[in-house]
Amino acid sequence: MSAKTKDKVATAVIVTLAGIIVLIMAGLLGFILVRGLGHVSFHFLTSAPQTIKEGGGIGPQLFNSLFLLVLTMIITVPLGLGAGIYMSEYAKPGKITDTIRLIVEVLSSFPSIVVGLFGLLVIVNTFGLGFSLFSGALALTVFNLPLMVRITEQGMSGVPAAQKEASLALGISKWKTIKSIMLPISMPVILTGTILAAGRVFGEAAALLFTAGMSSPRLDFTNWNPLSPTSPLNPFRPAETLAVHIWKINSEGLAPDAPQIAAGASAVLILTVLIFNLLARWVGRLMLKKFTAAK
Repeated sequence: MSAKTKDKVATAVIVTLAGIIVLIMAGLLGFILVRGLGHVSFHFLTSAPQTIKEGGGIGPQLFNSLFLLVLTMIITVPLGLGAGIYMSEYAKPGKITDTIRLIVEVLSSFPSIVVGLFGLLVIVNTFGLGFSLFSGALALTVFNLPLMVRITEQGMSGVPAAQKEASLALGISKWKTIKSIMLPISMPVILTGTILAAGRVFGEAAALLFTAGMSSPRLDFTNWNPLSPTSPLNPFRPAETLAVHIWKINSEGLAPDAPQIAAGASAVLILTVLIFNLLARWVGRLMLKKFTAAK
C-alpha cells in the first residue's frame, strides 16, 4: 500500500470516527431538547416548584443557579488570576514549582462528588457554614480553581517574548509590564476560559448536594435585604440549584408531572450551558480580532 493510499485511509477513518461522535452528541442533545422544550414557558421559568401538585416551575432553582454562579466566579476569578500570574511569571523553575503544577493537575481531575464530600466535612461542618450558597460557592471554587489557574498560566505564556522583553528594556517594572502588556494580550484566552468555567459551575450537581443543600426556603423577591432568611440575596441560606433539582425530581419527585418538569428543566440547563460555550467562542474570536487589528 502506497503512502498516498495510507493517508486517504487514515483520513477516512478519522473523519468517520469524528462523524460518529458528532452524531451521538447531536442525537443526545436533540432528544433532550425535543423532549423538554415543549414544557418550557414563562410560567415554568418563573414559578415555584410544587411538591405533590401539577404545574410547578423552576423559578427559585434557576435564580439560585445564577446567584451561585456569580458568587463562585467572584471568588474563583481573582484567586485563579493571581495564582496563574504567579506560576507563569514569578515562580522559579524547580521541584517546588513542578510539585505545585502536579497538585493543580490532580485537583482538576478530582471527581466532583469528592469535592462535595470535602466541602461537607470542612466547609459545612468544621467551619460551621451549614448548607448554604456560600458553602456551595467555596466548594465549586475548589473544583474550578485548577482550571482557572491553568488557563491564566497558558494565556500568559502565550504572550510573545519580544513584547515582554521590549517593555522591560524600556525600564517598565515587571508588574506594570504584566498589567499593561501581558494581561491585555492574554485576555481573550483568559476570558474564554472564564466563561467555560462558568458553564461548568452552572451545570454542577454532585458537589452541591453536600454543600448548598437539596432544599430552598420560600423566597420573597420583594425583600432584597441580604441578611433576611427569605431574601433571595442572602448567601447563607440553603439553595437547591437547577441541576440538583433535576436529580431530586428524577429520584424522589411526587408530582404527577414530575417527568415533564425534569425534561423541561434539563432542556433549560442544556441550553444555558450551550449559551455559555457559544458565548466563550464568540468573545474569544471578537477579542482576538480586536487584538489583531490593533497590532
